[in-house]
Amino acid sequence: MLLVADVHGANEALARVARSGEPLLVLGDLLDLFDYRTGAGLMVDLVGRDLVVEFLRRRDGDPAAGRAAWRAYEQAHRDEMATGFDRLAREAYARVAEALAGAEAYVTYGNTDRPDLLRECLPAGVRFVDGEVVEVEGLRVGVVGGGSSYPGRASEEDLAAKLARLGEVDVLCTHLAPAVEPLGCDVIAGRSKHSRAVLDYLRARQPHWHYFGDVHQPQALSWRVGETLCRNVGFFRDTGRAVRHG
Repeated sequence: MLLVADVHGANEALARVARSGEPLLVLGDLLDLFDYRTGAGLMVDLVGRDLVVEFLRRRDGDPAAGRAAWRAYEQAHRDEMATGFDRLAREAYARVAEALAGAEAYVTYGNTDRPDLLRECLPAGVRFVDGEVVEVEGLRVGVVGGGSSYPGRASEEDLAAKLARLGEVDVLCTHLAPAVEPLGCDVIAGRSKHSRAVLDYLRARQPHWHYFGDVHQPQALSWRVGETLCRNVGFFRDTGRAVRHG
């Protein structure tokens, strides 16, 4: 069983991993909204690079003001933004579908994703999973999607409800890290992203393994929460490498 997260448009590398013949779990963030290194991405195609950079500059100086400015822009251009985003997301998910075609794959969503479109666009034989348990290589694998920001945001209440549906599992897979600061802290971005609901589930249920993504440059890649070994499966767009379970 192989695991990846944070693909962000690296579909050639995803196709190579998918052709390995092993079951593949994809833990969200398939879309590439904005690449800080190249200045490219779906949002640049949607509104232009200069506007995206301006909003990011505002966000870095005053996060609340930056988010408010972006929301105001979205409201003023609601119809064209919605139509354009859907079209670009479908095109991007079509490339994901091509990469995964023929594989035994299980896919959930992260904060950059539109779960409704992702589910719709996956190829036959590839399963979208969220708040469900699947059996992979004889293991009960619980999968819960959702990130901490839009468009794929899941609230802590939503996450807790989906986690509660899983019951006992051998392996938990989420997009978000548990609320353990070294796992959730991105040392380059200088901020933390994690979920208390995920941590509460780990403490209560103690699965043997927990795999997640979302944090591209974490302070720590792995950590133990009681009997559970937690592991960030890595920034796939950057590494092009999958993590093998075990």
